[in-house]
Amino acid sequence: MTDSVPSEAVEQRWDGPWYRVRTDRFEASFLPSAGEDLGAVCNIDVEVRLADGSRWSATVFTVAEVQRLMEKWSRSGEALDGRYFWCSDGLIVRDPGIANMTQVITGLLDDGDFDQILQRLDDE
Repeated sequence: MTDSVPSEAVEQRWDGPWYRVRTDRFEASFLPSAGEDLGAVCNIDVEVRLADGSRWSATVFTVAEVQRLMEKWSRSGEALDGRYFWCSDGLIVRDPGIANMTQVITGLLDDGDFDQILQRLDDE
């Protein structure tokens, strides 16, 4: 199953291991696991290149995935027995799927919060 990307999307395609979504404002390059259902993605790295050429990154997690990881760590002893979750470029979303994550990126740009949340990869 593939999920439907917002109507703003101009192009979506596989490029080697990357799943790329291009809109008139940005190109988001997602790195799903081999064979992963794009509509069910809950933990993924993304690089976003804005129209101005700047590059940004995030690791996107769903709330459910953060909960799953913390429960796993409570058994393994990681992260003080799962008592905290931390990721330097983390973005937590409610719903899974690349389409939802693309909508969140668009919303962050619309609201002016994008550069406060994603990590810039290049020098200004």
